[in-house]
Amino acid sequence: MNETQGSISISTKLERIAKQAKDKPGVALTTLAHYIDVDWVREAYRRTRKDGATGTDGTNADEYGKDLEVKLQLLLERAKSGRYRAPPVRRVHIPKGDGPQTRPIGIPTFEDKLLQRAVAMVLEAVYETSFCDFSYGFRPRRSAHQALENLRSATVKMGGGWVVEVDIKKFFDTLDHGRLQAILRQRVRDGVLLRLLGKWLNAGVLEGTELSYPDQGTPQGGVISPLLANIFLHEVFDEWFVRDVTPRLRGRSAVVRYADDIVMIFAREDDARRVLHVLPARFGKYGLTLHPDKTRLVPFRRPDFAVQHGETRSGTFDLLGFTHHWGLSRRNRWVIKQRTAKDRFSRTLRQFSEWCRNHRHDSLREQQLVLAAKLNGHYAYFGITSNASALTRLFHNVQGIWQKWLSRRSDQPLPWGAMHRIMGRFPLPRPRIVHRYAT
Repeated sequence: MNETQGSISISTKLERIAKQAKDKPGVALTTLAHYIDVDWVREAYRRTRKDGATGTDGTNADEYGKDLEVKLQLLLERAKSGRYRAPPVRRVHIPKGDGPQTRPIGIPTFEDKLLQRAVAMVLEAVYETSFCDFSYGFRPRRSAHQALENLRSATVKMGGGWVVEVDIKKFFDTLDHGRLQAILRQRVRDGVLLRLLGKWLNAGVLEGTELSYPDQGTPQGGVISPLLANIFLHEVFDEWFVRDVTPRLRGRSAVVRYADDIVMIFAREDDARRVLHVLPARFGKYGLTLHPDKTRLVPFRRPDFAVQHGETRSGTFDLLGFTHHWGLSRRNRWVIKQRTAKDRFSRTLRQFSEWCRNHRHDSLREQQLVLAAKLNGHYAYFGITSNASALTRLFHNVQGIWQKWLSRRSDQPLPWGAMHRIMGRFPLPRPRIVHRYAT
């Protein structure tokens, strides 16, 4: 993004907040809201996505942008005076995994997103100085692919070991408001910010025509929610692992946390089992419950090491949509490979099929453009070294799905010969590897 004059001044303010936080570790900061002025809110507006779904008031970004300066000034006055009222979020459900389960998503109003962004900019500057290096989710200049690559690299250097997968049951739905606010007050004591955060935590949830006021949880989909989740889990897990766990380990370890997805790898099995044993109590202290079946220990030693010690073959584990497993490289070396997880692959095919069914009567050019965009989006995330076969399989499956639903545009089936001619005129992008690493 190109920096405007306003955003340059914002950068200076962000640096001041970060320096203040770094110079006073462990001290609760009391004067932060004064950084939020009209320029700050205008920058928050610039950073807020304009193509998102609308909230309970039905106002989109274009409508809010009319008379913008007046609205920003009024919003700032309401936020600082305490007159701002957080509107309910609109709840929708999206598919979760490969099955009937869904994930609730909360959609704030555009104005609420804007104000949440303004507050998140302040909190991010405060907490980024103390967040751990192994935390990747929803942080500036960090990505899922960095998390995947660092976990792969650390595990290969260790020769594998024992993986502990952590699955927090309904984390965003069960996050305890009181405990979160207590954690926030350890670092932030600014009355304006705490008041706004309290209003967002206690805002209602509108699902259909039913309005409720949950006493726990923070809606996924809100601008502020990922940051609050990181702040909470930094206290619950990150600091605890660094301060209390690591010094007691007998062997090496590596950790990756991406929001509420946590994977730990230990060189020694006894270390892994001891940590796994204490995890439920640690998370339970903060009102969180671990899934008893999905939180598990996975033997993941390099296969030749495992054979030398008379162990069974190495297992697999999932993280961020990929299944991780050992395999031989072209140079005949043992490396960790990552392929699209089965549930994510199946969900993607269902989404393609649903779209083709609903749009089978659109023009071929319109269908090609959308399908191409969807495939390119898939390749942009899943196009990593060692995942070429899954990309190829998806490409051929999508061709078959498209042919299936084009055949149902009329009573006459569409033969594959004709379909090949269509794909010659309206080709779909072939698989490509976007993210490469050495093997």
